[in-house]
Amino acid sequence: MSLRPTELPVIGLAHGSRHAGVASALADLMDAVGDRCGAPARAAFLDLTEPDLETVASGLAAEGYERAVVVPLLFTAAFHATIDVPQTVRAAADASRVDLIVADIIGTGDDVVQLLQASAADSDIPNNASLLLFAVGSSREAANAAVHDLAARLESVRSAPVLAAFGTSEPRPEAVIDQLPEPRAIVPLFLSPGLLLDPLADLAAERGWPIADPIGVRAAAVIADRYARAVSSAGLR
Repeated sequence: MSLRPTELPVIGLAHGSRHAGVASALADLMDAVGDRCGAPARAAFLDLTEPDLETVASGLAAEGYERAVVVPLLFTAAFHATIDVPQTVRAAADASRVDLIVADIIGTGDDVVQLLQASAADSDIPNNASLLLFAVGSSREAANAAVHDLAARLESVRSAPVLAAFGTSEPRPEAVIDQLPEPRAIVPLFLSPGLLLDPLADLAAERGWPIADPIGVRAAAVIADRYARAVSSAGLR
C-alpha cells in the first residue's frame, strides 16, 4: 500500500494506569490529534492499560499501513522515555513489521507552559492564585529538575508564585503547598485522570483549593506538532 505523508498514522504512547478514566481520556485526546494531523490516530500504553503498542501496530498493519509515528506522551526524559519507549517500540516494530518512527516527547517547553495556563484558566483559577504544579515525579534528578524549571517559567507568565511537587518523589505536595501564599490552587501536569491525582483532589476539596482538570485534549496541538516534526525529519513530507 503506497501512502501519502498525510496518511501516516500517529500513535500516542502513554504510560498507562489502573485508573478507570485513562483509556477514554486518551482516546478522546488522540481523536483530537487525528483531526489536527489529518491522519489515523490511536492510543497505546506501556503498562497497566490496554491496548499495548504491539497490538496497535499490528492492527495498523492489518489495515495495510507500513509506517506510523509514535509520539511518547511523556513530559520528562526519565526512565520511561529513555528505556521503556525504545525497547517497546523495537519489540512492536519487529512483531508487527510496521516501521515505527519515534517522535520527541511532549516535554516541558514553552508550549507546555501555555497548556498549563490554559488548563488553569479553563478551570476558573485566577491569575493571581499561587499554584502547586503537581507531576508524577521520577527517580532521575534531571527529570524532576525539568519540572521545577517548568514551574519557574509558568510563574514568569503569572502574577503569583508557582512551586512543583511530585507524587512519587520529593518534594511531596504537603511539604510545598504551605509555602505558597493564598489564594492557592493546584494544576496537574497530567494528560488524563490518574490514581496519584485522586488523593490530591480530595485534599483540595477539603481545603477549598481549586484544582484544574488534567490537560486532556488541550494537548492535541502539541502532540500534532511532535508528529509533524518527526514526519519532516524522516523526509516523509
